Amino acid sequence: MILGTSVSTGNRHAPAHCGSLFTMTLVRLPDPERARRWCAEQRADGRSVGFVPTMGALHEGHLALVRRAVAENDVVCVSIFVNPLQFNDPKDLARYPRDFDADAAQLERVGCEMVFSGTLQQFFPKVKQADQIVTRDPGPCAEGLEGASRPGHFGGVATICERLFRVVGPGRAYFGEKDFQQSLVVKQLARELGFPEIVVCPTVREPSGLAYSSRNVLLTDAERQQATCLSKALFALRRAWHNGKRDAIELRTVMLHELEHGGVQVEYAELRDPHAWTVESPTGPMLRAQALVAARVGKVRLIDNLRLDRDDDVGAQ
Repeated sequence: MILGTSVSTGNRHAPAHCGSLFTMTLVRLPDPERARRWCAEQRADGRSVGFVPTMGALHEGHLALVRRAVAENDVVCVSIFVNPLQFNDPKDLARYPRDFDADAAQLERVGCEMVFSGTLQQFFPKVKQADQIVTRDPGPCAEGLEGASRPGHFGGVATICERLFRVVGPGRAYFGEKDFQQSLVVKQLARELGFPEIVVCPTVREPSGLAYSSRNVLLTDAERQQATCLSKALFALRRAWHNGKRDAIELRTVMLHELEHGGVQVEYAELRDPHAWTVESPTGPMLRAQALVAARVGKVRLIDNLRLDRDDDVGAQ
């Protein structure tokens, strides 16, 4: 049995093959090796394992992923690791919010069975220094947009996700669609590894329409209000789509017009075919479209996206 710090999570339905209620505890494991053994024990006992990888600073978007995982698996684990490999700005890494105890308390309330963390050295025990880690090629879906704005970011994402997937093993891993390009990268990684099944869940939004993000806590009240222009631009674009507008250049113009009124510093505002990623912007009429935006609000960088030919965002305005 894996030993770790535990706190009671109350009653939780047992796996389907047990058929009774039992009390679960949130197991807190400080290193990936003990997490690996815990996950292996669950599968050995016939339980399916759901996994939600995070960098902590949990919010309703993360918790929605955990709830979905709880509903679809016998047991659920969450990783909390602020991955230095995916930050190309040391200042951004330094100010990323961290509160493991608060995160664990939230996970306790939504039925997660295990949370684990670790250090870079523990995830890469054969490497003495971070700059010696050879990052994984994240594939063609990493090119353009976030890949261009944050060089090396997706290589860092793919590299740590491979380690996390190998720690947890076969099962389902849950990601939010807010990080749309990232979801394409992890799907490709999972295809190459042969596991896990990747489940991409709809973006969850605050009542204002602002997509939940760990970085939202860094916004002032005025900046938070200003940041709503990202989602307003995306929903204006969806309305234009539903009103029959299909030309890629015209659609992008609608989005940029809305963002200009918001007064944010736009890094990109683009459209892509969600089923056929391209580095360059599409031209001409589109059969389906994902709109993606990145902007700085004060010192905080935010991203958002919206599928135009589908209506499934949680809390969409």
